[in-house]
Amino acid sequence: MVTVRTSRAAALVLAFVISAGLSSLSVSAQPGQDKKDPAKKLAKSKLKVIVPQDDAILLIEGKETKVTGKEREFVTPELEVGKLYEYSFEVRWEPNNYTKMTRTKSIEFKGGEDIIADLSKADPKNPDKAVIRWVPTPDDIVEEMIKLAGVKKGDIVYEPGPGDGRVLIAAVKKGAEKAVGIELDEKKVEEAREAIKKAGLEKQITIIQGDALKDRDYSEATVVFLYMGNEFNNLLRPILEKQLKPGTRIVSHRFTMGDWKPDKSIVVTGADGDEYMLHLWIMPEKKK
Repeated sequence: MVTVRTSRAAALVLAFVISAGLSSLSVSAQPGQDKKDPAKKLAKSKLKVIVPQDDAILLIEGKETKVTGKEREFVTPELEVGKLYEYSFEVRWEPNNYTKMTRTKSIEFKGGEDIIADLSKADPKNPDKAVIRWVPTPDDIVEEMIKLAGVKKGDIVYEPGPGDGRVLIAAVKKGAEKAVGIELDEKKVEEAREAIKKAGLEKQITIIQGDALKDRDYSEATVVFLYMGNEFNNLLRPILEKQLKPGTRIVSHRFTMGDWKPDKSIVVTGADGDEYMLHLWIMPEKKK
């Protein structure tokens, strides 16, 4: 673990930047002494922030900081001792070359107290945000995903991050009654809709522009397809576990669902000679 401390000069400059956005939550304070008001006592607070990885970008009160390392230390300006304050933190990092993660946290503290803001772990009450760079699945591997999911007549298929819509199109051609894709990228939304129109499947396939993790209802799905990364899958998992009906099939190209063991995993050799790992989960009966 790397600890990086700011120099005294840098800490004072940073403290000034931080203080510009500091918000007070309370007007109550303990008696003390300062130059302007002898009834008040002032003190600085030490601030330690723990982030997921060394090169993560850290913002405090919306201001980007320059310190690196997993543990970062700062000093606040003088604050009124005993008075309640709040800092907001945002950390952005890329665990791989196709995933961008954002995590936020707010910390309340009293002036003069030391502060630790641990952003190294996800907060279920304040879910992370993930943006995934789309990488196409080869058409022959799409067919294998369709086969593994057992897509049949009457199925309702959902796919977060459908890209150009090729998986949804293939699923409907195999008999799915309806398919829905949720895509964040506006250009990919247009591309998918154009491909769907070209395939003559506009009545069966819908592309929604938006965040696949935010306020989405997957409850009607009988099949869910994924190729979004381990981080995204872990964020989506509790949503699917809560909403999907028993028997719903989930098929993921390459990526897993944390400690949720797949019901079946297969390795397929593609037409390009590469090997592709596919996973299948079948939603179990709800626990009483």
